[in-house]
Amino acid sequence: MENTLYPLEFKPIFREKIWGGKKIKTKFNFDIGTLKNCGELWSLSGYPQEQSVISNGFLAGNELNEIVEIYMDDLVGGAIYDKFQNVFPILVKILDAEDWLSIQVHPDDKLAQERGLAGGKTEMWYILDADPKSQLIAGFSEKVNEHTYLRKLEEKKLPEIMNYEDVAKGDVFFMPSGRVHALGPGILLAEIQQTSDTTYRIYDWDRKDENGNGRELHLKEAMQAIDFKLYDNYKTEYQTSFNKTTEIVDTPFFTTNIIQLNKAIKKDYSQLDSFVILLCIEGEFGYKNEFEHQGKIRAGESLLIPALHHEINIYPIKDCKILEIYIIINEEKDKGKIL
Repeated sequence: MENTLYPLEFKPIFREKIWGGKKIKTKFNFDIGTLKNCGELWSLSGYPQEQSVISNGFLAGNELNEIVEIYMDDLVGGAIYDKFQNVFPILVKILDAEDWLSIQVHPDDKLAQERGLAGGKTEMWYILDADPKSQLIAGFSEKVNEHTYLRKLEEKKLPEIMNYEDVAKGDVFFMPSGRVHALGPGILLAEIQQTSDTTYRIYDWDRKDENGNGRELHLKEAMQAIDFKLYDNYKTEYQTSFNKTTEIVDTPFFTTNIIQLNKAIKKDYSQLDSFVILLCIEGEFGYKNEFEHQGKIRAGESLLIPALHHEINIYPIKDCKILEIYIIINEEKDKGKIL
């Protein structure tokens, strides 16, 4: 059994950002080294230029995509491997914003592939913590056409036509490709996204670096990517119950559920042809699967359960919340939800 595939744990990746803060260190108690503004913790990444490294078991020290290449559908699921091959398709992050991020947009898969990029970027945000009066930007606040958008951009008044959302702990915002968005100061969140780092920066609040230079903008690239539609609601509504699985986002790119634990539960993934990620967003949980593999995961860490594993027991070490993430390829949707 010692050389069989097992639930995988990972070393965190920390990234310095101009807008980053201190909460990844203070709230999660991670050692971020010499970073001054740690804006991102990559909890699980198959992004080729910044891959997660396994930290447990005999596979420790290997990068994630190396293991995908070796174990293929046993790790990620048959339909998923057929579609994504040797690149793990989900990127899981924790973001800490002490200042506004740029107003930005991401392309969809079709546009990205037309431009020679690996793929588009759809994402979701789960708010872990928010200072009083914190806000983020999601979409437009009024009907906008390309002419109005370009005029506001030229006048450096783009923020005037953006939709501002007040945020609180537990809020969820789905950010499909094409939706213009920005994260505001005082917000700590978990981000689930397609494996892509393609961002078109539209407006950066006229910031300058220490040399007096502004960051690069991608105005031409962004134009074709932007969804100018006005939507009624930009926040995702959901309700949770202890020790139950609650779906919060269901898309072709990923499904994300939330589990709030105060006692042990057993999860059965036998009907799911997918890996499962368990991201601990609060507290700490332990796990033990049908092959007696076991361990514990604390807030900010992710556990990757291989597709060939069907049952796992999870239990709170401290009262905890978990985001459960997997992919259902379209033709598999009729198999039902994993609750």
